[in-house]
Amino acid sequence: MGSRSFIYVSVAVDLLIAVSKFIAAAFTGSSAMISEGIHSVIDSISQLLLVWGIKISRRRADRYRPFGYGRELYFWSFVVSLIIFIVGGCISFYEGLLRFRHPEFDSSITWNYVVLLISLVFTAISMFTTLKVFNLERGRIAFWTAIKQSKDPSVFITLLGDAGDVLGLFIAFLGISLGRYYHDAHFDGAASMLIGAMLIVISFILVRESKSLLMGETTSRKTLRRVVAIAEGDTSVIRVKRHFSMYLSPDEVILQLNAVFEDDLTTQQITDAIERIIKHIQKEFPRMKQIFIEPVKG
Repeated sequence: MGSRSFIYVSVAVDLLIAVSKFIAAAFTGSSAMISEGIHSVIDSISQLLLVWGIKISRRRADRYRPFGYGRELYFWSFVVSLIIFIVGGCISFYEGLLRFRHPEFDSSITWNYVVLLISLVFTAISMFTTLKVFNLERGRIAFWTAIKQSKDPSVFITLLGDAGDVLGLFIAFLGISLGRYYHDAHFDGAASMLIGAMLIVISFILVRESKSLLMGETTSRKTLRRVVAIAEGDTSVIRVKRHFSMYLSPDEVILQLNAVFEDDLTTQQITDAIERIIKHIQKEFPRMKQIFIEPVKG
């Protein structure tokens, strides 16, 4: 697993921004600013859970988990997607609903604009850091296709969280500015509700992707075709009858091949061939750390 420094950057940024937003909300009473503060707290908690998931996923395999702890990252990513974002979205929406029903104006809005500007700068730094990592991983693949194909939830959760932050800041700015311009505090409540709805939409996207990883995703068809070609390229193999693969973590794949071997081979020759094929596959695909090749009848 590569460097995850972008997560620590995101945690630090979200914590600092959350504090500043709540301070601004205390001075101005802005519902949109409270929602943005909640949003930043939710982001901070989600990043900390991802850090915990990454730490646990790096544990070595033992007798309780013979295939390792890699899927811990997928579990905690699912928790972040399902609970944290939905809870944050619902709280923000409810806060906005209360303000919409009972609109209140506060004359001190300078704090809001200052905090929004500072938040935008720091969030942009965090998003740029994460986006740089994401772009290196996706190469020329389209953005949303790369999100769907990504096996590293720590990247796309952080990236979509930062993108949601930026969009939320613009919504909060519009809500505060329009409310001040039209002297109507309903805009502030509406902005908070819109931020909550946005968080829920992001949550649904992340739940879908995290669930898919947690349930088990196979490696790409291109990779599997190459693996089959390597196995069938060995002189002892007639053909690969079936193949199974699953990501245990972003950098670990388990693979099983059911291969038909030549009839005249001894047990030792088949064993040697299996070891030879495994070494060849792992040399080209180092993520396939656990490979099982089972001889079957043609």
